[in-house]
Amino acid sequence: MKIRSLLLGSVAIAGLTTAGYAADLGVVTSLDVCDELGLSGLTISSDQDCLSISGGVTFEYDWGDYAPPVAYTSFANNTGNNFEQIDSDGGLDSSADVDTWLQFVGTANTDFGPASATIKLISEDNTGTADWTVGIDKAWVGIGDTTQLMAGYTSSIFNTGDDNPLNYLGLFNSESLDGDGVGFATTGAATGGDVIQIVSNLGNGLIAKGGLEDLGGSAFGSPTLVGTLMYAGDGISAHVSSAIKGGPAGGYKLHAGFTGTWDPITVVGAAAYDDTGYYNVLGSVAATFDMFTLAVSGEAATDGVGVGGSVTAKVTDGVALNLGGRYWTGAKDVGQAEAGVSALVTETLTLTGAVGVVSGTVGSDFYGKAGLLWNPGGGFTSSVSGEVNSLGGYKAVFKAAKTIK
Repeated sequence: MKIRSLLLGSVAIAGLTTAGYAADLGVVTSLDVCDELGLSGLTISSDQDCLSISGGVTFEYDWGDYAPPVAYTSFANNTGNNFEQIDSDGGLDSSADVDTWLQFVGTANTDFGPASATIKLISEDNTGTADWTVGIDKAWVGIGDTTQLMAGYTSSIFNTGDDNPLNYLGLFNSESLDGDGVGFATTGAATGGDVIQIVSNLGNGLIAKGGLEDLGGSAFGSPTLVGTLMYAGDGISAHVSSAIKGGPAGGYKLHAGFTGTWDPITVVGAAAYDDTGYYNVLGSVAATFDMFTLAVSGEAATDGVGVGGSVTAKVTDGVALNLGGRYWTGAKDVGQAEAGVSALVTETLTLTGAVGVVSGTVGSDFYGKAGLLWNPGGGFTSSVSGEVNSLGGYKAVFKAAKTIK
């Protein structure tokens, strides 16, 4: 027993001494697969694989008298994306929406580079009940390093970026198309879904992407052939993308965009065209001089033209004043002017407010809105906002969200 105890004590002392030397010398005593692959965040490792987990939950509750909305104008590309303002229906309205997503990425090293499998689950409940439906948003596998092969169910490699107008309010048609940029009418060149894709880093800021997409819809024609060439570097980002689908239900679409910054000037230019004959081009310039930023934007499409401009004054490090306007003329005309303020109350609280007017085919609408954003860190954000207008509509919105990385 004495010999056994002596041996055990010697081993313990040796282990502590070795650990002490390792700490003094800064030697890393253990590395798992996630460290070797350079993966961080919330991870679980086995002997060969690193499982990265990310996700998020967003909650929104709306209350007021805000339905149905009034359409001030519509656009030929998509009559469902009208420019609308909340209206009064003479009664109280409320709704709640909870959206969640959870993504798992398993990665292992191979002779050809990292191999990974990605599964992203999404769920939402905007009915006010507990009737949840879970769906698969992504499910794909990939392998490679500077050149990567991907296959499965995921989003498209077709690039629609580099096209955001730089003025305070943006542009009307741009907002109706894809939220903030140039886009398309209803085209037969469907992208994304079931795909086979190759992405290659060519060096010097160039990335080439190619693939077959919408494979699940190929029963209505051949798969969609998609290609994208991108560049990023020296204050410039640019791309050109094309998608072609054959067959009687096929079509094509093209998208190109450019963003360049040369202090104090930033320039954006973009264009889109599809098989329906619909085109959309956009240009925007912003310049910053001391405390002022001036921005002007313009757009032209098959169904009309639009312009916008703004002046932003940075009064202090945390307070900015915005004055902007935009106008669209087509089958129906609409204009908007707004004055707003953004103030950083504390390091985590931001207060915003604005007053403005919208004028369209249904008349004029004066409105006011205010909001408070709380960003305490840790991936958590929360906000409360309100809006009231001369149409009799009013709406209060509470939001809370947390992301897992």
